[in-house]
Amino acid sequence: MQFVNKYIKGDRVIWAVVLLLAIFSVLVVYSSIVTLAYKYQGGNTEYYLFKHSIILFIGFLLMYFAHKVNYRYYSRISQIGLLLAIPLLLFTLLTGASINDASRWLVIPIINQTFQTSDLAKLALIMFLARMLSKRQDNIKDFNQAFVPIMIPVLIVCGLILPANFSTAAMLFITCLVLMFIGRINLAYIISLVSIGIVCLVIFVAIVLNSNMTNRVGTWKARIENFVDGGSQVNYQAEQAKIAIATGGVIGKGPGRSTQRNFLPQSYSDFIFATVIEEYGIIGGTFTLLLYLILLYRGILIAKNAPRTFGSLLAIGLSFSLVFQAMINMAVAVNLFPVTGQPLPMVSMGGTSIWFTCLAVGIILSVSRNSETEKAELKNG
Repeated sequence: MQFVNKYIKGDRVIWAVVLLLAIFSVLVVYSSIVTLAYKYQGGNTEYYLFKHSIILFIGFLLMYFAHKVNYRYYSRISQIGLLLAIPLLLFTLLTGASINDASRWLVIPIINQTFQTSDLAKLALIMFLARMLSKRQDNIKDFNQAFVPIMIPVLIVCGLILPANFSTAAMLFITCLVLMFIGRINLAYIISLVSIGIVCLVIFVAIVLNSNMTNRVGTWKARIENFVDGGSQVNYQAEQAKIAIATGGVIGKGPGRSTQRNFLPQSYSDFIFATVIEEYGIIGGTFTLLLYLILLYRGILIAKNAPRTFGSLLAIGLSFSLVFQAMINMAVAVNLFPVTGQPLPMVSMGGTSIWFTCLAVGIILSVSRNSETEKAELKNG
């Protein structure tokens, strides 16, 4: 306990939630990678277990170092991050590794690890938006001085993500709208931004449909049609997820006893929540949902108690983004939403996506860690 009290600062509940999610991740990923292991590693499931564990370990190191940095430094870091993210998104769109007809990844040399540039862009944009909103609170209702400088980076980043990853672009756009609403941007301006977003989407789809690049629009259309149709022949992923959930029952089959992992595509990633319910039942699924709700609640408390506007917006923006993504993933798994390809934060097997999730949590913890010190400084100053 002395080690924990000395080195681990910030909201202890969030530390506990993330640790529980990571432990749960190791258990469920190890169970769900059987088919993947037989396909690529001759049945060596330990290979993926070791790789996933190392990624989680590095993620916790990133979280630790991120929470040790005073969150006020992230205001400047956000500018650098955004300047780096925009050209990387453009480069990925033009030359990135294509998986499932989508250019979303760059391959990091030497370690040969794929890197989804939208993960960096999401984190950088939310931090930058918190910076801009906090700095313009004195004239936050002004169209030219507040709304326009905030609107432009949102449209640029979401527009660059959109062609290859509609769901990520839409989620990030909604997160930005929520943050702008909390940051007191004029509601009429926010509604106008939604209208601009819809018009841009329609124009983009029209351009793509009149070109030779119809794969992604076809994928979006097929996913929506499959969701509406609901037939097993056209909605294989959702049907297999339903079977996993139905056979899991209340208490589940038990750890490592999933059968649908052999049939369910991406059972270790996009549909890992279905595997959770199959093995741990409705109780396990509810517990997972509760962990994310606790994370959001603690993020709201941190935002409420933060003495500076930037820290408050930073905490609520990142908390909402993580939990919103989790809710979308779980909604897809239980067939309440069309397939999106979004991983379950801190649970799905992944690489750099876990690292950026850990960085986001570390920044939230940094706000929590420094809030009490700042309150004392402001009181005495």
